[in-house]
Amino acid sequence: MFSIGDMIAHPLHGAGVIDSIVSREINGCVRQYYVLKMPVGAMDVMIPTESSDMIGVRPIIGSDEAESLMDAIPDIDIEITSNWSRRYRENMERLRSGNLLEVARVIKSLTMRDVERGLSAGDRKMLTSAKQILISELVLSQQTSYEEVETRVNAAMA
Repeated sequence: MFSIGDMIAHPLHGAGVIDSIVSREINGCVRQYYVLKMPVGAMDVMIPTESSDMIGVRPIIGSDEAESLMDAIPDIDIEITSNWSRRYRENMERLRSGNLLEVARVIKSLTMRDVERGLSAGDRKMLTSAKQILISELVLSQQTSYEEVETRVNAAMA
């Protein structure tokens, strides 16, 4: 169980700080939720405490691990699948995995596709989500600004 003030990562929403733990009644059932404050966008995410492990919620990576990830990004091998539905399904599996290297793979493949052929609205939305997931965790683990991390990620993807 996490505590207020812990920095955690949600596979599909990114990283944030637990602002509070609240009880809510939904459909007649009272459950506890972590209220996760996201560093970007002033968004709060409520995560059920009892199923957080199943969802894939985990502590954020450390600063050294973040640097290793940044160093690994230029060497990521990518495949650009031409079939949209297959590419979308594969990329969603990568995002749900919670593995930041897989998230970086999604960003890199969609960025390359954008340069070569452009992106559909669905691909563009996924690229934006993947960047938010990766950058939000790097911002918290390295205690730096969103803009600085975004610049480093974009440079590593080139």
